[in-house]
Amino acid sequence: MEEPESTSLITFGSLMTEGTTLSRRGQYDKALSCFNNALKLRAGDKHCLVTRSKCFLKLGDTENSLKDAEASLQHDKTFSEGLYQKAETLYTMGDFEFALVFYHRGRRLRPDLHKFQLGINKAEEAIINCIGNPSSVKLESTEELCFVSRQAESSKANQNKPIKDRKKTRKQNPKTERQLLGELYADKAYLEKLLKDEDLMQSSTRQGIKVVDLVLDGISYLNHRRDFWQQQKPIYARLYERRLRQQGWLQHSKQKPADIARSIAKNMEDIELSLARGSAEESCRKAERLLRKIQGWAEDEVPNKKELIGNLHSCIGNAQLEMGQMEAALHSHKMDLDCARHNARPDAASRALDNIGHVYARMGRFQQAIHTWEQKIPMAESSLEKAWLFHEIGHCYLELDKAEAAQDYGQKSLQAADEDADVEWQLHATVLVAQAQVKLKDYRSAIMNFERALEKAKLVANEAAQNSIIAALDNVSKSFIEELKKRRKE
Repeated sequence: MEEPESTSLITFGSLMTEGTTLSRRGQYDKALSCFNNALKLRAGDKHCLVTRSKCFLKLGDTENSLKDAEASLQHDKTFSEGLYQKAETLYTMGDFEFALVFYHRGRRLRPDLHKFQLGINKAEEAIINCIGNPSSVKLESTEELCFVSRQAESSKANQNKPIKDRKKTRKQNPKTERQLLGELYADKAYLEKLLKDEDLMQSSTRQGIKVVDLVLDGISYLNHRRDFWQQQKPIYARLYERRLRQQGWLQHSKQKPADIARSIAKNMEDIELSLARGSAEESCRKAERLLRKIQGWAEDEVPNKKELIGNLHSCIGNAQLEMGQMEAALHSHKMDLDCARHNARPDAASRALDNIGHVYARMGRFQQAIHTWEQKIPMAESSLEKAWLFHEIGHCYLELDKAEAAQDYGQKSLQAADEDADVEWQLHATVLVAQAQVKLKDYRSAIMNFERALEKAKLVANEAAQNSIIAALDNVSKSFIEELKKRRKE
């Protein structure tokens, strides 16, 4: 009975290795077959899902790439590779704003991974290039219009339709459309004006793409963005309306609850997007304005009023932290914690404790950060969350020059990372243990752990970590040799 299980595990590993090798060679179809077979043996494996998502993305299948990336996050929302892959897929799809949100979420969870910052930079640049200033685009430079659609070359079916048919779109009230599109409304109006220039519409770019196709694809993209808000409703609105239904509020209110839910959801989405774009002041201002508005409503007017107030305090605290307003951020997150405790919401309390600990650590108040994060330990829902939490506590002890406690928490972090088989957190935990052992002058153990960390850094292809570990190994080896010399003299 034991043998088949062992064989299947070996087969899963060999399929992953073979698929990764084929993918590196550019043989994505063959690699895909390996990953498909691997997932048959170990369904839902998050590492395999991310690897297959990358393969789909290389093949241009963004839909399946996104499905796999989201599936990898199903049981662990903090899985950094899944967050990064989802952001990369959204970026490739041209959905730069939402890609930016996930790059930022990844950076908050894993500030040590430089790729999230690079993702933020390229997404922000893409957003600026896409929105831009219509008056800055010259009609003579037709190739500059390529910004309106990253997918123009693949839209063959759309290009073959008669222009008149493709111009047809559902008429919208300009005022409503302006509210839905916001800053993008000016870009849509500009593109629609371009359609009236017949000479320009008949021309082509240097790559041979018709300008009319680019313009119409751009308008189509903006229409989809408009319809997203008007028809599909963003996640915030759907969750909020679901809560309204559960409380029976939808049936009894004389007002239009869908409109209220949409309004709150749109504001919450704007607050998060503003922070994701790096506009912390704007995000804070919007959150404070919405908070004052909600505080002025009666309990029966807004279901989950207290929950919303807590969420907004959290948003304000995050924005204040980005602006360097540490004391203000601390106060906001403590308000969020108070709301969570008064309303018996452990998930919100966990979030607040997490944020309070971050602020204390940023302020250099490491003992208070430790005390805060230790309260969060029983609330940790996954091994990966524990790995991160133990690592942060251990790092604070290291900063306080309490090496034994740092080593203890580093080992706890490593144990939690082993339970989740997360190589990256195994790497960070091993480095923390080694750093603590250096302070304890246990150089032999430190060297062994740095060597283990180096192997893990190679597994995840983290060159920056490899270079840092090699430098650390060099230093600790010198200290070890000096220690041996001293012993010989004595």
